[in-house]
Amino acid sequence: MTSTTIATNTAKEIASEFLPRIRIYKDGTVERLLGSPCVPPSPHDPQTRVSSKDFTFSHNPNISARLYLPNVPQNQTQKLPILVYFHGGAFCIESAFSFLHHRYLNRLVSEAQVIAVSVEYRLAPENPLPIAYEDCWVALQWVTSHANNEELDDNKEPWLLNYGDFDRLYIGGDSAGGNIAHNLAMKVGAESLFGAVKILGAFLSHPYFWGSKPIGSEPKGEDFKKTMEYKVWDFVYPSAPGGIDNPMVNPAGEGAPSMAVLGCSKLLVCVAGKDQLRERGVWYCDLVRESGWKGEVELFEVEGEDHCFHIFSETETENVKKMIKRLASFLL
Repeated sequence: MTSTTIATNTAKEIASEFLPRIRIYKDGTVERLLGSPCVPPSPHDPQTRVSSKDFTFSHNPNISARLYLPNVPQNQTQKLPILVYFHGGAFCIESAFSFLHHRYLNRLVSEAQVIAVSVEYRLAPENPLPIAYEDCWVALQWVTSHANNEELDDNKEPWLLNYGDFDRLYIGGDSAGGNIAHNLAMKVGAESLFGAVKILGAFLSHPYFWGSKPIGSEPKGEDFKKTMEYKVWDFVYPSAPGGIDNPMVNPAGEGAPSMAVLGCSKLLVCVAGKDQLRERGVWYCDLVRESGWKGEVELFEVEGEDHCFHIFSETETENVKKMIKRLASFLL
């Protein structure tokens, strides 16, 4: 489990900082300055009646996930769609076990009536990219290993075996998690999943993409290089070939594969009107449409809201409900 720790030893020497998120000390300690606290799974959430539990499916490296199951009758035989979800947090904070994402997944699973697998991938700077992508690929392969396999062993999860419909497999994520969802969809388009399982759809909510040149109303000149979106990539992936134009963060960067290979049948990209990443989301949709990809792509915008408002909001406002309902209707 990834923990958010606040250091109390003021005598320790600081080696580097990535404010306001991270402080690194010379003894190797990493202090996470932002991020919601981790919470345990809930056998029966009182608000949504969603059940959750944690499962470690890889021990070398150690990778785990939090699974969510909506309130279904004990004797239900109808299978449920499966969502493999990747949390946000700039690749360096937050967790599949954090309060914010736990609350969000409870809401989404209840509304959508899906099984969700929220992946606890390893974080930078201790584990720089591409490790998070690799962890999430292992997680996706583990989920699909349950298809056409009714035998329960120590590395199989009964909820997936008993309730999962592998003809309705989705991936999705918010912010950095949306970036991960894109990159995994590209990888699926080039490689096979266990059991020849296909991804039906992917949603990218307020996805993180960037590049060396501003688009639209993004800051210009030196101000552009001072943006958090520009600086975070070098912090989480200092060895990235091509830097900020690496295809994993800039799908139109030099040497980027064609978006036509996206390995899913439908794609939902969500943006928020006040989000600094809004125009990149719109731009991403245009790239997909112009690539010749054969699937269905839709852009969904909530005006007047900021980055990941549906996760941060303490109450279910009308716009939060609107966002959750749109995601749920996609996960059919």
